[in-house]
Parts: sequence; structure tokens; C-alpha cells
Amino acid sequence: MPSTIVSSILLTSLLAGVIGVAGAADQPLWEIGAGVAALSFPAYRGSDQRHDFLLPVPHFTYHGDFLKADRHGIRGSFFDSDRVDMTVSLALSPPVSSDRIDARSGMSDLDAAFEIGPQIDLTLWRSANRARFFKLLLPLRGAFTVEGTPRDIGWVFHPKLNVDITDLSTLPGWNIGLLAGPLFGNRRQHAYYYSVDNQYATATRPAYAAAGGYAGMQYLAALSKRYDRLWVGGFVRYDNLSGARFADSPLVRQKDYWAAGVAVTWIFGESSTRVRVDD
Repeated sequence: MPSTIVSSILLTSLLAGVIGVAGAADQPLWEIGAGVAALSFPAYRGSDQRHDFLLPVPHFTYHGDFLKADRHGIRGSFFDSDRVDMTVSLALSPPVSSDRIDARSGMSDLDAAFEIGPQIDLTLWRSANRARFFKLLLPLRGAFTVEGTPRDIGWVFHPKLNVDITDLSTLPGWNIGLLAGPLFGNRRQHAYYYSVDNQYATATRPAYAAAGGYAGMQYLAALSKRYDRLWVGGFVRYDNLSGARFADSPLVRQKDYWAAGVAVTWIFGESSTRVRVDD
């Protein structure tokens, strides 16, 4: 599974232009804007070659009864209680041209992939003012290629612990998000990225059949702040593939690495309708 652009709290935030909200408050029903983001991450998890992007990004927040777009991502809320949320989780992965990746030279390109599935969020603890949260996030997504004829490429399960802090006295106005958790995928998911068929085997790239199961650990720290009509944010992420079921694949050239990104967006429109937002 590659480095997903929309796969975590801050990566989603960078592309959706998400702001942090400290506790329950009246917010516009929707906001729109635009900005720019700089991202650097491996071509896919385990690659020793990187992709650096400078790209325009939209800013969109929406606080409807069902559809919501906020710093937790774009999702539909099927069930909502004081401690348990059931939503739809989405992720998008960019394409990878094998001609530009030494480890995959001569192999088929990796198409852009779209992931969708249910997510259960369990609030384990929160402060009285709802400015600090400790949650367990449980997304399970099916993955499909989106170029040419869509193809089912398995599923991804990424349970993670999430800490949100929006009331730091040392950094007034700044929001901090921390995420950590293992990744799991089935055999078809891992085979798409890490298997080497006999026709692509070489003296330095032996044939390999990836198995399903554990896919490594991921840790992420994010920081963001809203300045009236301006939003700024950034993240750093660390991945470790030690012990992953595909760690011995010849396509895995690096078992740990860092990814990072920053974004700035300008909010130029908002709804006159105000709604109560309980984080």
C-alpha cells in the first residue's frame, strides 16, 4: 500500500483544507477556499525513492446532519452517540510510474487507488471543555484502482490511537493531532504492491508472492492553526515496516522512513447559516 494522500488526520486536513475547532461551538454550515501544499513521501511504502509535490488544494468544511467534512476527514455519519461514531472512511493514493522507480523497472505501473469503507470512532476520554480527546479509530476500507477499468485490490485495516489537543497555553490557537497504529492488509492488497510475478523476475529481483497480514506501524504528528480567513498546517509521519508480511519483498528497499507536508489555505466564502458543532 503506497503513501496515501488522504489516509490520516493531517494528510486529509492538508487536502481538504480542514481547520481545528476547540470544543462545541457555532460554526458556518459550510466554508470554501483554496491554497497550496508541499508534500514529500516515498513512491510507495518501502520505496527508497521519493515523490515531492507542490500542488493546489481545496479548502472545504461542511457540518451537515449526515455528510461532514472537517479535520477528521470527509465522511457520512450513519450513527452518532456521545462516545461512538460510525462514519464512512475515504482514502486516495497517487499513481506510481514504474519507469521512474528503480525497484519496479520493467514492471506494470501502479494505478491511482481509491479506498472506501466504514470507520468506528471510540472516544476513550475527553476533557470537560471538549478541547482534548483520546480516541480509538477503526477504519476498514476496500481498495480499488481508478484508472482504466476499476479493479478490486483488496482491503486495508488501520486501527490507530488518536490524541487531539486544541487548548495548549504554550501555543495558543494551535491544534495538535497525534496518531499511532499498525496497518493490516489482505493478500490481494499486498500482492498488488509487493509481489513479483515470474515474468518480471530478474537476477536482482527474484519472484516473490506477498502474503496478507501485518503491514507495519505508522506514527503521525500534525500541527495547525486558523487565522481568521487563513489556515496553516503541517505534519510529519514515520513508517516502520519491520516485521511486515511483505518485508522480504525485493520491492521493499527501505523499511523505515519519514514523510512530511505543509499547507496554507485562504477561506474566501462561508455559509450564513450557523450550526452547533460538537467535536
